[in-house]
Amino acid sequence: MRSAARRSVLFVVALGLVAIGWEVYKALGPDAGGDIFGWKLIPKTNDRVMPHTWEMFAELTRPAIGQRGQLVWQVLLGYSWYTFQMSVAGLIVGTAIGVLLAVLMARFRIVERGLLPYVVLSQTIPLIALAPQVTAIRGSLDWPQWTSAVALAAFLSFFPITVSTLRGLQAAPPASLELMASYAAGWWTTLRKLRFPTAIPYMVPGLKLAATAAVIGVIVTEITLGGLRGVGYATIDYSQKVTSQPASVYAAVFAASALGLAMFTMIVGCETYVMRNRPQEERG
Repeated sequence: MRSAARRSVLFVVALGLVAIGWEVYKALGPDAGGDIFGWKLIPKTNDRVMPHTWEMFAELTRPAIGQRGQLVWQVLLGYSWYTFQMSVAGLIVGTAIGVLLAVLMARFRIVERGLLPYVVLSQTIPLIALAPQVTAIRGSLDWPQWTSAVALAAFLSFFPITVSTLRGLQAAPPASLELMASYAAGWWTTLRKLRFPTAIPYMVPGLKLAATAAVIGVIVTEITLGGLRGVGYATIDYSQKVTSQPASVYAAVFAASALGLAMFTMIVGCETYVMRNRPQEERG
């Protein structure tokens, strides 16, 4: 509990320092811009590019246009819930794929040698270029539009889970493996009784990365494809008001950030539950 409270306090302090740094940089204004040794390192700023932090938060409490008396934060909460559901679905699918691939690569060395390079290579494909292909496949199968977002979220999330799970499955102590062999335990029994319990501390960091990656996948899909009324839709909608209301676009940024933190916190909660009976050194 003390560790959680300390982390919460540090998080709030970090946000405060970011806000102070933002305002200090903004206060420098045009004087912050210019060349340093012939290099333009520090760009100039203005109220349209960098509104005040209090203006950004005040935007959340303003009435949303065309939303029947709802405030902006209430509208964003609905958009975030929609994106959150697809992110969780994508994370579940990505976790299933990642764990399956990791088990296959841990079981068969030839599969690891042949498949792992392609798993790594898959993450070099631009998501924007992949989205139309996923949409075309979805259309041919007559699936709902939201499945495109789930598929791309799973595509981004499966990689860290695959790598971390594979590392964990291969981290079982040799003495423990020899003990299981002395009991004539088969590979699948060893997997269930030894390798998977050993892999859990390795899987948790991968799941944390995958959770935030799933949010990115869904938001990029919403922005690229359209038709999905989530945080990505809000980002496009509010960015059209950037000239008259420059703080409005940051409201959508706050929603995306809060959604990523919610997904991360969900994994932390699962980690706390699963690791509650483990030794302190395994919890990290």
